[in-house]
Amino acid sequence: MTTQLTRDAEELKALPRGGRRAVVMTMGALHEGHATLVREARRLAGPDGQVVVTVFVNPLQFGAGEDLDRYPRTLDADLALAGQAGADAVFAPSVDEVYPGGEPQVRITAGPMGERLEGASRPGHFDGVLTVVAKLLHLSAPDVALFGQKDAQQLALIRRMVRDLNFPVEVVGVPTVREDDGLALSSRNRYLSEADRATALELSRALLAGAAAVDGGAAAVRGSARGILEAAAKLEPPVLLDYLALVDPSDFTEVPDDYAGEAVLAVAAKVGTTRLIDNVPLQLGAER
Repeated sequence: MTTQLTRDAEELKALPRGGRRAVVMTMGALHEGHATLVREARRLAGPDGQVVVTVFVNPLQFGAGEDLDRYPRTLDADLALAGQAGADAVFAPSVDEVYPGGEPQVRITAGPMGERLEGASRPGHFDGVLTVVAKLLHLSAPDVALFGQKDAQQLALIRRMVRDLNFPVEVVGVPTVREDDGLALSSRNRYLSEADRATALELSRALLAGAAAVDGGAAAVRGSARGILEAAAKLEPPVLLDYLALVDPSDFTEVPDDYAGEAVLAVAAKVGTTRLIDNVPLQLGAER
């Protein structure tokens, strides 16, 4: 299908729309995980609806020393992949288009959940994420917005923002897409050397080990995952663990050992020069 590229917010607003509009927000460097999001957006929008993919590397969510400058930018390939997956339009604005006049003085604050885990490691990150998501929701005016569950904390915060601030949009989470060896798809995987990649597989192995121990409760889940990661810290290159956490998906607080209900086992670590995150959803004990 022919996919329209627009860089102008007014052009985006002027795109004709019939049925539902579904939006998939990305920072580009699209891969099969993004394609899965677009295909699900196409299904939800229906044949008479419209699918818009946004491509924008948001400077507000990168901290000092992070990889803003080297983050991959592959717009031509992104446009082709988006079209093949079913997108009607790709909105790829400039920084000046999204933030006219420079960095915004008024921003969304992520609150306590935004200060945990990823937020503790990357202060201000989620304020930047929510600010750009809010702006892109206003600019694209979708009926439904789709996000990957690989960024589980981000998804939880977007859901909370939409609920707390009464955004008229349905938020849909799409399961993590993995490569055949279990590595979660990420635009940052291209930074991994062959040796890095071999070590990086220990992250998904740890999560799967934790998930397999779910009948033993929260302590068993944590212990099984941590055992894999402690061994992986001795590899070359090593897994340099940032955090391993078993959390309540509603607020990302650590769950107690006697917890029963939905949970997320999340990990973040650096392998070589690349920081990776991954998670698996779990059900502990009897449903609450």
